[in-house]
Amino acid sequence: MDDTKLPKPLRAVVDELAALPGLGPKSALRAALTLLKWPKARTGSLGRAIFELRDQLHLCGRCLSLSETDPCALCADPGRRADQLCVVSEWDSLLALEEAGQFTGLYFVLGGLLAPLDGVGSDSLEAGRLKARLAEGEVAEIILALGTTLEAESTASFIKNLVVRDFPRVRVTRLAQGIPLGSEVKFIDKETLRQSLRYRQDLDTP
Repeated sequence: MDDTKLPKPLRAVVDELAALPGLGPKSALRAALTLLKWPKARTGSLGRAIFELRDQLHLCGRCLSLSETDPCALCADPGRRADQLCVVSEWDSLLALEEAGQFTGLYFVLGGLLAPLDGVGSDSLEAGRLKARLAEGEVAEIILALGTTLEAESTASFIKNLVVRDFPRVRVTRLAQGIPLGSEVKFIDKETLRQSLRYRQDLDTP
């Protein structure tokens, strides 16, 4: 699509939308044209919501998930098990696990997966914050809910070695291998996640 033929204001919006994951130039143009059909009040409301997003949301100081409060509602819930910590790569995986309704412990968002070819090394993950959390002494089990991609397997191995070396009393488990090879946690259906949590495996178990 030759966006040089678009009016400058429309082109600016299309270019911004096209930078979002899953939106190419054509999809971005369709979205922008849809916005033009909306009433002015509705587009203004959307614009304000986007503008205020970063100011109203921040990272929870305990689990590093997105929240309006610090600590977040999950970390502040006295009914959650403090001795179980489920480690996920990103916040949307946390949401998927919560929706499954099986896990009653707490979470930690690692901030990504190891991907050396993409420049994501161990220094890009929140390993230091994870170690600080474990050093508090409450966590007895870490559950790795990272998926079954190659990046997830590398990250799981990295976290397991870190925990075994520095916190040998902490049990390291992973979701049961009912999850299809190459899958990300956030795309798994609820029942599979429930079963994977219920029948989780020690990481050293074949």
